[in-house]
Amino acid sequence: MGCFKFVKLMMVLFNLLIFLGGLALLAMGIWVSVDGHSFLQVLGPFSAQGIQSVNVPFFCIAIGAVLMLMGMLGCCGAHKESKCLLLMFFSVILIIFIAEVAAGVVALAYSSFAETILKAWATPTLQKDYGSDPMVTNIWNSTMTELKCCGFNNFTDFVGSEFASQSGGSLPPSCCWTDGAPCRVTEAERSTVQGCFKQILEILKEHANIVGGIAAGIGVLEIAAMIVCMYLYCHLDNKTS
Repeated sequence: MGCFKFVKLMMVLFNLLIFLGGLALLAMGIWVSVDGHSFLQVLGPFSAQGIQSVNVPFFCIAIGAVLMLMGMLGCCGAHKESKCLLLMFFSVILIIFIAEVAAGVVALAYSSFAETILKAWATPTLQKDYGSDPMVTNIWNSTMTELKCCGFNNFTDFVGSEFASQSGGSLPPSCCWTDGAPCRVTEAERSTVQGCFKQILEILKEHANIVGGIAAGIGVLEIAAMIVCMYLYCHLDNKTS
């Protein structure tokens, strides 16, 4: 019985932390949606640019609500010794765990096709929309400036493009190392600026171990939560029998 009480207490405390974390995320999401200008000022100009391109309030509110639901189910289920709530908590964790495993399997299965898929999307976009579509132009300009890269593969992505025809054959400034002067094809050949895909791939490889470690840690916590939940559930079965 002493072990059961200890596990029950740990289950309550663990899920209370989950609930509070979800509440914090929910509050932040509401704050960003109501007073996003102040939030962006706190983060600074670079972070503000990233926040504006992603619907951060939606993600914060959605994830916060899910965490609050999980924390409430687990905490109440353990405190009240409710088999129904414990079973619901176990089901939610199991669904999330299966979804994460499925996403990982799909990512591994299609990782070899990532370059082909991205190239099929990025190259036509640079040829047709860069320079004419403000959103596409701003995204690519920010990417090329930040990573010091040119196009998806290299400067050839812009040769014969709408942008090149409108600018009299000039390429984006990021494709050349020269400052001020127009970036021509001959100068871009001498500059040999790498394509953005190689830069992004290098960044992903550098952080792959960190991402994998975090994912593994989350998976272990989810498995531990399911084991503890089932322990409490089965112990309640023994108490009622």
